[in-house]
Amino acid sequence: MQTILTDFYTLQSYEQAENGSYIANISLNKDHDIFKGHFPGNPVTPGVCMMQIVKELSEEFTGSALFLKTASNVKFMAIINPFETPDLKLQLDITQTEEEVKVKNTTSFGETIALKMSVNYQKTAK
Repeated sequence: MQTILTDFYTLQSYEQAENGSYIANISLNKDHDIFKGHFPGNPVTPGVCMMQIVKELSEEFTGSALFLKTASNVKFMAIINPFETPDLKLQLDITQTEEEVKVKNTTSFGETIALKMSVNYQKTAK
């Protein structure tokens, strides 16, 4: 899997449900340089990194290169501290056409929902 977030997270496992949705389990790398600057002494996973993870997993699951077209209902609902909660569960409900991929995502740790968003991607040439 190609990623611009080198060594930021590891895809531990995933499964596909019969309805086409996916459940992915990832682990954040608490020692990644991003956390040294965001924020020193109080590491917080940047929202843009979470959005990139959803894009990369969507690319992996659809086998398509994707470009973010629109994002709506993006709600960051809890802080993700990689030292306290490095293991995340991402549910991705993916629907696609020949040219577009729509993803509804819910990211959580334990019983806590950390992120909810709906995004539309344009398929691009690899």
